[in-house]
Amino acid sequence: MCGRYAASRGPEDLASVFETEKWEPEETPAPDYNVAPTKEVHAVLERPLRDAADRRPVRQLRKLRWGLVPSWAKSPEGAARMINARAESVHEKPSFRRPFAARRCVLPADGYYEWVTGPQERELEVEGRRKRPRKQPYFVTPADGSVFAMAGLYEFWRDRTLPDDHPRAWWATCSVITTEAERTPLAVAPAEGPGSLADIHPRMPLMLTPDRWDAWLDPARTDVDELRGLLVPPPPGLMRAYPVATAVSDVRNNGPELLKELAAPEEGTLF
Repeated sequence: MCGRYAASRGPEDLASVFETEKWEPEETPAPDYNVAPTKEVHAVLERPLRDAADRRPVRQLRKLRWGLVPSWAKSPEGAARMINARAESVHEKPSFRRPFAARRCVLPADGYYEWVTGPQERELEVEGRRKRPRKQPYFVTPADGSVFAMAGLYEFWRDRTLPDDHPRAWWATCSVITTEAERTPLAVAPAEGPGSLADIHPRMPLMLTPDRWDAWLDPARTDVDELRGLLVPPPPGLMRAYPVATAVSDVRNNGPELLKELAAPEEGTLF
């Protein structure tokens, strides 16, 4: 799954990387090293500009809220549960099949966090000596330092309790597509700990390599079978993972120090 990630790149950098034509300064979230569900995030998407006479799709950087609200939903209350869409079933799930066919995006990130419960902690839990095991967070990121481009979906939801001119009348929300985690060795693995992404968690965000960005973002592509062909995982061996401080487990903590690599997992959370 993907339940937390880091996104610190500025709009100028992202505009250059993704060759966007448009971004609004007022739609620029601050660097966020602890992105959690329901937060506002950067997204790259292609659609006509708002209020423009020319209706051609334009690649743009937009601000979306993480946690997809289907257009037909009566309320946005379930958004926090719609942060992920499984690649294997995204084309058939009622909440995701329409945006999969027409509203796809890329969610840029530095990488994502995932938590592992160490064997010593699990043994204590089995013995009944702890009610909740302490988990060691890992940060997963491209080994070459490039942007981590997550495949995403976006949707619009109208709050019928508000007038048309209210700033919260329309919600623009998104979800991260996940796939089965790689079992091949990491490009760079920690000295102590997991040797593959599957050792950390059975799922991972679907990373799109640059050669698939154009096809994924193209709103003219609506054939479901063709689109499903874009959901293959990236080539193995592109990622590295390393332990970070458990401070990231508290969403109130936010700063570049959360990405600092630990020499070894924190005491009590050994892999």
